[in-house]
This record gives sequence, structure tokens and C-alpha cells, in this order.
Amino acid sequence: MTIQEGAVTTEAKSGNMIYESILEEGIFRFDCSSNDRAAVFPSLSFTNTKERDTPITTHKAPSFIPAFVCLLGQQIVKLELPAGTSFYGTGEVSGQLERTGKRVFTWNTDAWGYGPGTTSLYQSHPWVLAVLPTGESLGVLADTTRRCEIDLRNESGIQITGPSPFPVITFGPFTSPVEVMRSLSRAIGTVFMPPKWSLGYHQCRWSYASDERVLEVARIFREKDIPCDVIWMDIDYMDSFRCFTFDKERFADPKSLVKSLHQIGFKAIWMLDPGIKREEGYFVYDSGSKNDVWILKEDGNPFIGEVWPGPCVFPDYTQSKTRYWWAHLVKDFVSNGVDGIWNDMNEPAVFKSVTKTMPESNIHRGDIELGGLQNHSHYHNAYGTLMARSTYEGMKLANENKRPFVLTRAGFIGSQRYAATWTGDNLSNWEHLHMSISMVLQLGLSGQPLAGPDIGGFAGNATPKLFGRWMGVGAMFPFARGHSETDTIDHEPWSFGEELFPNKILPSP
Repeated sequence: MTIQEGAVTTEAKSGNMIYESILEEGIFRFDCSSNDRAAVFPSLSFTNTKERDTPITTHKAPSFIPAFVCLLGQQIVKLELPAGTSFYGTGEVSGQLERTGKRVFTWNTDAWGYGPGTTSLYQSHPWVLAVLPTGESLGVLADTTRRCEIDLRNESGIQITGPSPFPVITFGPFTSPVEVMRSLSRAIGTVFMPPKWSLGYHQCRWSYASDERVLEVARIFREKDIPCDVIWMDIDYMDSFRCFTFDKERFADPKSLVKSLHQIGFKAIWMLDPGIKREEGYFVYDSGSKNDVWILKEDGNPFIGEVWPGPCVFPDYTQSKTRYWWAHLVKDFVSNGVDGIWNDMNEPAVFKSVTKTMPESNIHRGDIELGGLQNHSHYHNAYGTLMARSTYEGMKLANENKRPFVLTRAGFIGSQRYAATWTGDNLSNWEHLHMSISMVLQLGLSGQPLAGPDIGGFAGNATPKLFGRWMGVGAMFPFARGHSETDTIDHEPWSFGEELFPNKILPSP
């Protein structure tokens, strides 16, 4: 196996980046040199990578030209903007809405219980939206899947550092942030068209223990006349956490369960993780091994990491044959009455690992148009997006006449083409309620508008006042789902009593 690597030089080079106009008027691609331009990897953010790589004719020059320094395989890009410029964007980030003075690292991370100072969360968007003192706005995209530092701590300056070479794309300046976002969406695509039912309220818990409990929760929603459109099944519906299976006792007849839910106006969403139990005789493991779809270690053997089922292998979604294999598993899975699919743990998360993920030296045998054979450090940030893409395509195979609904935890800029997202494992406290607003707005300002938090908080016990306030705010989020961790108190709306829902409390069944 031969992995393409960028040239590493011990001799520093620096200067202003060279540019060409691409896509449409006002969008520029910058590279450190013509050699770097030819050496960069394909774009995984653009809907059509050829548009990033094809110059157009224009007589307009960019208003701002980045400077660069390249040394020891790293590329540092600096863009100086007028004093008083404020920064937004940077994707899924905690903390305040304005990103001026902040620093983030684009490296998808299983970040349970994150706080306002956490610098890497579940998704990576190497994107900055700059609002100039005039009100004009400029978008800046570092078009690389590799780990990057986005440093906005110097007044009115953007500094992006990552493995060389990578291009920088600027959008504008245009008259407003709206115009910048429209321009960005024409490059990276708009959000997939969700089914209408997915815009309602969703109820989830880790986990509803049986199909009987699921139906009980659904019926109480109707009895109490509390709006809800979707019930979610977390990982415990599976047979010993094996994906594409159902527990033979607690979820013995999923088709019947979903039929009963449909009769009272609910849809059903089920979880699928990337970790596939390494177990001969388990049909997913056997078919994946037969089709040679697993991520490999440096020695060429499948990587094995610990997740919920125990020792697991992981599909290499960078290969078209793997995406085809997964999509057909999804197609068959949907026949059980599955209305939507939830992709979790797809950073990918790995237990008993200091990094919380797999080694960066692991090997992906990617399609040429995605970057070819590369180690995990190249594809890590795109792994969740490629899994969501495969899941989305499988749901389309199942029924071309239905709009798929996929929710993904991990993603990269452009993942909105295939999946909605939520803000991960947050906490049941007022700080996280406040922060959830800026996080959802920030995702929207980074091209991912179909997003929301775990309403009420995932970890910890909400109070009636906190949950009620969060439900009030949550009703305004594009994606509105209540979700809570195992071993917490019940977090269904009626669980908080008269203080939250006066005159709606009926005796428990």
C-alpha cells in the first residue's frame, strides 16, 4: 500500500497566496503555489469537487489576500481584516455566539459533558464568517479534512494551521452574512429535504427498555394531548448491541411495534452505530469480512476496537463498495418498519483509548475521487459524513418515494446534504440551555441548519423549571428532540408534574 503524502520540507517558504476565481463572481481559491495547487487532495466539502478545481474568467480581484508560511509539513495561513471585524461560524462549537477571541481545533471527538471551553466537539467545520465594520461579510473556508487549528485570538485576524498543502476559499466580501451563506450553500450544498413529520417534537431516552414501554410512552403523549411526532429507539433495542438486529424478547416484533405507533400518529427512528461486533456467525460481520470492507491497521489486518458490543471492526466508508454494502443492509433494515435512522458513535468513538478514537495510522482504501489510499488522520473528520451518506442512500434504495431522515452525531462541512445533527451529550443545567441556542445558530451559520440539542439535557436530572424553559426554546429549534441518559430520572414532559403542565396531568396508568 502506498499512501500519498504532501512534500515535507525543512526549508520555510512564505509569501502571499496565489489565487484564481472559481464557481461564481466573488469566490476565490487561494494556494501557496502552483505546485501546491496541483498537489492538494480532492474536496470533500464541495458538492462537486470539479467546481473547486476549475477556474472561471473574471476581472474582479479579491479584496483580501491571505499570507502563508509553510514549514515541516505545516501550513499557516493568516488573513488580516479591518479593525473592528467580528467573527462567527467555526461549526459545532460550545461557548458564545461571537467567536472573536476564540480558538478551536477541527478534530471530531466524543465529547461527553463538554463545556464552554471545549475546543473539539463531534463535528468539524473549518469555516469562519467575518462581519466587517461596514456590515459587509466575508466567508473563509480551509478546504481540508485534516486536523486544523482555527485561531481568532488576534484582533481582526484569522489564522488557520494544518498539514500542508490545502487551499483556502473565500466568499465575498458581500453585502451581508445572508449573501455569504447563500454563496457557501451553492458550493457545499443545502440541507437535504426532510420529511414533514421530522419537524415536530421527538421523544427519546437511553433507553426505552421494551416495545411495551415505547407504546406506553406514546399513548401517554396522546392521552395528555402533548404534541409529539416521533419515538426513538436507542441502542438497547438491539440483540447484545449488534447492529441490524432486534432483541428477541424485548423487541421481538418491530413491524408490529411500528404499525401500532403509526396507528396513533407516531414515526419510529432506530439507532445504527459503525462498530460491528467481531463475531463469526453474526451475518453483518460475516458479509463485511467476505466483502473486505473493514478499516485496516498498518499491518493490513482489520482494526479491532472496543465499543458497546465488545471487540468491533469498522466499515471503511471511504470505499464505494463499502457504502454499497452498508446501503443494502440499511435497505433491508428499513423493511422492519424503520422510518428514520440515527447514526451515533461515528467520530468514530472507540473505548479504552486515550484518544477516544482509532489510531491515526489506520488505513483507509478510499476511492480516488475522495483522496485514495490514506491513513486515518486524513479521513477521520469525514468518517461520520460518509457513514451518514451511506445510510441516506440505503433509505433511498428502500423507497424512492419517501424522503429519508438520518441524524448523525459526527460530521464535516457539507454533511447537511445527508443528515441532520444534534449537539451531542450535553448536561442538564442552565449553562447548557443558554449555550444550546448559540450552538444551533453557529451550526446554521456554518451550513448545517437542521440541528438541535438534547432538550432538557442528556446527562443529569433536569428540574421542572429548567425542562419547561428548554422545551419553550426547543420548540423553536429546527430539530427538536428530548433525550436523556440512562440512570437519570424520567424526562418525558409529564414527568415534571403540575409545575410544568398544569391541568394536563392524568393519573399514571
